[in-house]
Formats: sequence, structure tokens, C-alpha cells
Amino acid sequence: MSKHREKLFVAGTDTGVGKTVLCLLMMQFFFAEGYNPFYLKPVQTGCRDAHDMDSDARFIYQHIEFLRHKDPAESLVYCFRNPKVPLFAARDQGSTVELEVIDQAVAEKAQLFSPLILEGAGGAFVPVTENSMIIDLISRTSGKPVIAARVGLGTINHTLLTIKALERRGLTPLGVVFMDAGVEATPPEMIEENRWTIENISGVRVAGVIGKIHNFSQPPPECYLPLKNMFGKL
Repeated sequence: MSKHREKLFVAGTDTGVGKTVLCLLMMQFFFAEGYNPFYLKPVQTGCRDAHDMDSDARFIYQHIEFLRHKDPAESLVYCFRNPKVPLFAARDQGSTVELEVIDQAVAEKAQLFSPLILEGAGGAFVPVTENSMIIDLISRTSGKPVIAARVGLGTINHTLLTIKALERRGLTPLGVVFMDAGVEATPPEMIEENRWTIENISGVRVAGVIGKIHNFSQPPPECYLPLKNMFGKL
């Protein structure tokens, strides 16, 4: 991976699959490797502002020592209170998402930081405006997709549909990361079946599994293995 102007877009197969946790691990990973990464959330719903307890940017900044005294508002372009898709959450507040504003934020941060780690909202076909969805943001920002997926039942269908949608836009995912944050760990046999099926049908590599994390400020080393598999020795 070049250290110059790389953009990675963390896309989920659904809402609540663990995109923000994956972004946190990526930020920690790249800082540790001597890079100058930056996290950017183009639009979040279900929070009042970047300092809200439910703010994804706040979560990221809280668990990275270098960022703890910085303002998470720098990492959030749009924020809407109601937990809905961005199109309707914005309407509820008499507002709209202006894609040009997101373009400007991405361009500014990409000039200063690398990699720029962007996080989507929900899945690929979540509406952002009347005429655009999260998948359009991935194309628009020229981000290289990294797919966050649940590890258990249902992930084959959701993941393959996401990969197919991205590929139809000319977007090749760098890899899939299984997120396994449930109360009970997913049985290894199911993980292997899901991995084998996704890789054999799509040709996209499943980089690994990230299990439940108890201390987000100091995740266990094995949490970074999928990232090493995807990005190699930097």
C-alpha cells in the first residue's frame, strides 16, 4: 500500500455488523505501522452531534490515545438525530445531504492524511439522497471497499449480494472481514463453511475473523491479523 492519498471505504452488509469497530482497528493498525490515518464518517444517523454517546467518531477518538484530546467533529460531515436511513433522517430535520459537501471534506482530508478511512451507514443500498445510496458514495470518493460482515447465519447471502453490487459498479473489494461480537462465538465449522462459500463463489478473500473485544483501547493482537492479511507487511 502506498503512503500517498490512499482511501479505504468500510462498507457493511447490513446495519450493526461492526463497521465502526473495524474502522477503529484499522486506525490503530495504521498508526502502529507509522502511517498518518484519518477516520471520516460522511453521514451518521441516530445521534445529536459528534460528541453524543452514540457518535461513531466519538467512539473512535475515545479509544485511540493520539486522538483523545482532539475534536471528533472533525471526522463527521453530517449527523441527524433520528435512527433512520440518511435520506429520511435528514428530512425529519428539514435538511438534505449535499454530496458536494462530502466531496469537499474527503478531498481536504485526503490531502493531509493517508490512508483516509471512510465508513458507510448501514448497507450498500441505504439511501443518502433521493438519487444516491451508500454505494454511490463509494464510487464518488474512489474508496477501495473493505466489507464488514457478520460471521454467522445469513452472511453468505448478504455478503455475496454486497460483492456483486460493488463489482457491477466496477469496485473490487479488498477483502471481507467477519465480525463475531455476539454473546457466544460462532462455531468454527460454520465460519469455515461461510468463508469457503463466499471465496469460491465470489473470488474475494475472507481476510479473517474479529471476535468480541472487551478493551477497545487495547484489543488483543489477533484482532489485527485480518488487516495484516489484507494490507500485507506495510
